[in-house]
Amino acid sequence: MIISLFNLIFKWKGWKLFTPCPAEAHNCVMLAAPHTSNWDFVYAMVALKKLGLKPRFTIKKEFNKPLIGAWIQSLGALWIDRSPKVPGQKRRSMIEVMVELIKESKEPLTVLVTPEGTRSKTEEWKTGFYYTALEAKVPICLAFMDYKKRITGVGQCFMPSGDINADMKIIMDFYKNKAAKFPENFSVDKRYS
Repeated sequence: MIISLFNLIFKWKGWKLFTPCPAEAHNCVMLAAPHTSNWDFVYAMVALKKLGLKPRFTIKKEFNKPLIGAWIQSLGALWIDRSPKVPGQKRRSMIEVMVELIKESKEPLTVLVTPEGTRSKTEEWKTGFYYTALEAKVPICLAFMDYKKRITGVGQCFMPSGDINADMKIIMDFYKNKAAKFPENFSVDKRYS
């Protein structure tokens, strides 16, 4: 029901789909950028579903409550529980939990990540997605929204090489010309551009 509403908004606002979708996008860590508005989620979910993907996104298990939890789950939530597997051990990192989710999934998994980590301007992106893909041995795919051209989709995918500087440069080069809804709130990571 909610995706049908998102689809109507997508059409009404005149968005177009960038095709074709890379085959690797069906089992990957997928970046979604620029991310400066809650509308980004709406357009991304519609586009990725139209491309035949089943995007999933991580969210704290504490949000899994009656009614709201079922609604969030229907949109593709992957509940994150970072508590120790054995009492007394340290809390698990987000990377550990995401790698485990990807490796233990019985079907291909497209995990959607917003690497900016905020809708406000930041000049340093979170890099956990990179180490997750590297350790899980899955590609990084670059989904985008370009508000100037009203086009969205998945531009490219690549396997992380282990050279974060070189790989992040590929990512920054890809996103540097994408127009955000609020351009003043978007920046590529200055460390790698």
